[in-house]
Amino acid sequence: MKRILIVVAAILALVCCKPAASLHPAWTYDSVVYEVNIRQYSPEGTFKGVEAQLPRLKELGVDVLWLMPMYKIGEVERKGSLGSYYAISDYCEVNPEFGTMQDFDELLDAAHKEGFKVILDWVANQTAPDHVWMEGRPADFYERDSLGNAIWEYDWTDTRSLNYENEAVWAAQDSCMRFWLDRGVDGFRCDAAGEMPARFWLSVLPGIRRDYPDVYLLAEAEKPELSDPATSFDATYAWELHHLMNDIAQGDKGPADLKAYLDKDGENTPPGAFRLTFTSNHDENSWAGTEFERMGAAADVMAVLCFTLPKSQPLIYTGQEIGLKRRLAFFEKDPIEDWSPNECTGFWYNLCMLKHNNPALAAGEKGGALKYIYNVPEGVFAFRRSVKGNSVSVWANLSEDTVELSDGRTLDPWGWDIVAE
Repeated sequence: MKRILIVVAAILALVCCKPAASLHPAWTYDSVVYEVNIRQYSPEGTFKGVEAQLPRLKELGVDVLWLMPMYKIGEVERKGSLGSYYAISDYCEVNPEFGTMQDFDELLDAAHKEGFKVILDWVANQTAPDHVWMEGRPADFYERDSLGNAIWEYDWTDTRSLNYENEAVWAAQDSCMRFWLDRGVDGFRCDAAGEMPARFWLSVLPGIRRDYPDVYLLAEAEKPELSDPATSFDATYAWELHHLMNDIAQGDKGPADLKAYLDKDGENTPPGAFRLTFTSNHDENSWAGTEFERMGAAADVMAVLCFTLPKSQPLIYTGQEIGLKRRLAFFEKDPIEDWSPNECTGFWYNLCMLKHNNPALAAGEKGGALKYIYNVPEGVFAFRRSVKGNSVSVWANLSEDTVELSDGRTLDPWGWDIVAE
């Protein structure tokens, strides 16, 4: 059985007395994040190409548009013919590949008129070798070797690492982030946030929250010190959960491992913390493979978990809503040309509506706590989340066997059943 059953009920929580102060912006709790790969989003690969598809995204039911880096990028040691979005040469200019600053402003305005929030991908760890700071700032703005050469991490040869021992770098990053907040963006997804010292974020983010109280901040990191929304980020990545779901799909782990992870995560992070949950994103798609390569027939049930587990703020990556079964090139033009809706589109739409229509599935402190449902067949992971006036129960078959529940319902291999009431 693979179904989502919505039982209509009066949701009294929506009309009760004034709620306590929230840890996060009010619009974030039931939101679904959608990652936009601008270069591959249309044959043109421009801001205008994204703007043209806003009505389709609105119909899909997503709320937050995360734009992959759209800043001017470097030419020195560029990878491929077009280069990486993450090798930035100027934080306060747009990539001419995508259009002009006016085109960006028009996209932002159009998205806001459609009711979307827009967050930018902030790349604070490194810049391109020909970033404007390389010549315009002191040498100690960058990490350098014994010969004075600016260095890079990993295989990121098209970048140079900023020196976070120099607090002038902190001030420069803060200034550039505010440049975009003043233009009206709603927040940031902060790339490789764990690569920088936590004290940088803990110093800069409180001031940003003070001056832009509705800002949303997402860290590509899983460090406990960055998980407290009172002092740092609204959400952090659920990387460990993601890799665990891959392992379960490949038969190497099972429901007991998922339960152990959730119990540990509940102990290690504040109750109000959000986790970004996903079956794909730009890194996974391009380098590790599509969700179908990694998860096979289990891809859909893992997406169901991403939308229903505690703390979850689910992500949909470019092309998932049409069941795209190919890896997108990273340094070359590789556009999606046909966005015709199909059964995959309906699947993701139903998950978005499930998230929006059930307060029990809210992320953070407003959602229902996890209560395990026991007396289920081996291979089934079942739980319930409830708040006043609303309850959602999930049965997920994390096995390749057809199973029968105690009440006679049948779950197909990698199938699920959801009852909301």
